[in-house]
Formats: sequence, structure tokens, C-alpha cells
Amino acid sequence: MKAFKAMFVTELKLSLRGMDMVIFALCMPVVVMVILGIIYGDQLAFEGASYTFLEQSFGAVAAIAIAAGGVMGLPLVIADYRQKKILKRFKVTPTRPSLILAVQLLNYALYALGSLSLIYGVAFFFFDYHMAGSLIQFLGAYVLVMLSLFSIGLLVGGVAKDMKSASVLASLLYFPMLIFSGATLPYEVMPVALQKVADFMPLTHGIKLLKETALGLPIESVGTSILILVVLGGVCSFVAVRWFKWE
Repeated sequence: MKAFKAMFVTELKLSLRGMDMVIFALCMPVVVMVILGIIYGDQLAFEGASYTFLEQSFGAVAAIAIAAGGVMGLPLVIADYRQKKILKRFKVTPTRPSLILAVQLLNYALYALGSLSLIYGVAFFFFDYHMAGSLIQFLGAYVLVMLSLFSIGLLVGGVAKDMKSASVLASLLYFPMLIFSGATLPYEVMPVALQKVADFMPLTHGIKLLKETALGLPIESVGTSILILVVLGGVCSFVAVRWFKWE
């Protein structure tokens, strides 16, 4: 526990000094929320919808914040340590791959939770947003989505041989999800063919789950999404630890 605490504090300080996560995981989602609130305000999400665009977008913006840190930021840090031979030095100590990955996961989880607080605060105080669903249920869904998407970053960071490889893999995973998962264009208005493509993307199921819980819709309708996220998180985490590369 002492080793975990010491490593976590060090990693948190390093990430704060770098400012990358402060900008992309904390500031960027807030900017997106402000832009959506100013442009769309209380307009209906789409024709016939019973909720506004802002209400529908809250879950999507929250999911984007998770993906930005977990899929893009997290793997690059681990790969950078591998490239700089830092992990090679850890290898001769009692430090285990699970400890290194757990420290990074907790570090980025704090950013994700901080981002959620800022997004909700901005939406509540400036755009009169009120969550229709249960806050407890939404937070549970948020943690599940966070652990699932972060496991993808742990996998990429755990096996990529260097920063370049990790950056390419992370970009190939992140940007298609950002564009086609419903984070930009609402899933409901996509053509059927595009919806079928989106259904293969983890972020799509994360957004569905967060949107349903935020809007107070029946969670039974996203049972498949919950199962997919749980399985994905378990498989990716196992592979990341089992085939972790020290160098």
C-alpha cells in the first residue's frame, strides 16, 4: 500500500505539471458543454423527442471526457515510460504490472470524476440543467463506463512497444469512436447502416448507458450495453496485465 501511495502521488504531480490532462480531460469537455448550451439551449434533441439537446448531450460529453483521458492519455504515459526504460528499472523491483496499471487508472479516474463535476456544474448553473434520472444510478453507470474504456487504454499502454506505436493505436481507436459513436451526431438520427457500425464501438454503448441513466429512461433497454462494457473491461484488463511489456 505504501508503494502504491508513493507512486500515485508522484504520478499525479507529474501529470499536473504536464498540463495535458488538465487541458484535454478537464477544460475541453467544459468548453464543449458551454458551446452546446449556447448554440442549442433548450431545443429538442430531434423531432418528436421529449428531451432537449442539452439533456441528451450531457451523457455524451461525460463519455467524451472519459475517452479523452482513458483511451488517448493513459496509454501514452505507460508507453513513454517503456520507451525511456523507466519500466525496465521497475522490473528489478518488487513492483508488479498490476500496481503500475492500477496507479495510472486511479490517476486518470480522478481526472474523469473532476471533469464530470465541472460539466455538471456548468450545465446546472449556466444552462439550468437538471438530471431527470437518479444521480446514484448515473454515477454507477459512469464508473462502469470509465473502467471499461480505461481498460482499452491499459491494454494499449501495456503492450505497445513505444510512444509512436501507442499513439497510432490510441488514435485508431479514439477518433473513429469520437466521430461515429453518437458523441457528435446523435445515434437516433444516424442512418441504419451507420448505426450498425456504431454498435461495434465501446463508446457507443457507454454513451447509451449514460444517456439512459441521465434521462431516467428504463435501464433494462441498455442491458446489452452493460454486458458488453463489463466483458470488455474484464478482457482488456486481463490481457494488459498478462502480456504487459517491461521493455
